[in-house]
Amino acid sequence: MTPGELRSYLNRLIEKRLMLSLMIWGPPGVGKSSVVAQVAREHELELIDVRLSQLAPTDLRGLPVPEQGVARWYPPEFLPRGGRGILFLDELNMAPPAVQGIAQQLILDRKVGSYTVPEGWYLWAAGNRKEDRASVFDMPAPLGNRFLHLEVQPDFDSFKLFAIEQGLHEQVVAFLSYRPGLLHKMDAHRPAWPSPRSWAMASQLHESELPIDPAVGGPTAEEFRAFLAIYSRLQGLDEILQGRGAKHPFPEEPSLRYALTVGLSLRSSSVEQGLAAFRWITEKAGAEWMQLFTSNLLVNLETRNLKGLFVQAVRQDEKLFGALRETLALAMGARP
Repeated sequence: MTPGELRSYLNRLIEKRLMLSLMIWGPPGVGKSSVVAQVAREHELELIDVRLSQLAPTDLRGLPVPEQGVARWYPPEFLPRGGRGILFLDELNMAPPAVQGIAQQLILDRKVGSYTVPEGWYLWAAGNRKEDRASVFDMPAPLGNRFLHLEVQPDFDSFKLFAIEQGLHEQVVAFLSYRPGLLHKMDAHRPAWPSPRSWAMASQLHESELPIDPAVGGPTAEEFRAFLAIYSRLQGLDEILQGRGAKHPFPEEPSLRYALTVGLSLRSSSVEQGLAAFRWITEKAGAEWMQLFTSNLLVNLETRNLKGLFVQAVRQDEKLFGALRETLALAMGARP
């Protein structure tokens, strides 16, 4: 499933209060922990993210302390004591077998030593697969059988939604719209390679006018710089957003088309700018580019609480409203 589908699945579990243990599988950097954090925020749940690979057995089970001739286990302070939340056991299969054994008791019985997981807490876990070249241990069959198992794959549409919501740099979004194959590309011979996680870091570097090579690796960074050279050739963005773009044609070069379409959609910071850009796109570009523009624009305006006002404004223009309805009717998976 995609990260977007995972988010919907986890939301459904919480809405139905299904306290089932869950194991999320996927390659490094695909966004497993980010999705869990988003779901926790949406439902106003506390999130305790425990990296099991960094723990020793006593870190999870606690320390034995003698009391009246009997050893009692004092649990660690990071385990929940009350309230509602998600106890997220990340990097589960990177933990040594001894730690996995204690995690098995926690998952199976919702208790370990003298500690019991409070009601209202979900027990979810995540891990990488062997084929991802991660240093993982085999998960014991009894432990694996206690989970629901979900496998997540990289997906650009899910990442784009995350990127726009989080305000990642428009040039990063435009580049990956043009080269979605570079969203996630593992390179066993380089310490830095592109993934959704590393692109989020690259956006911060680019925003600070620093090279993004340390985040996504040299070859990908070179392609990004070549795209920026194309981006610098864009003309008329501001004039289009101000409703004065009639003299500007839609570019012929595909990379420029991506740059212009994404740039307009993400720079629209008001209903008026969104309307001006949408009107220009409907007059100058084909349906597939209108779809790319509209999907990005609506997410952008929604993050600014302007989506409803934009739709109301479009309704006042019969031609634009018809174009909007037609665009939204296109298959969501279609790409130029």
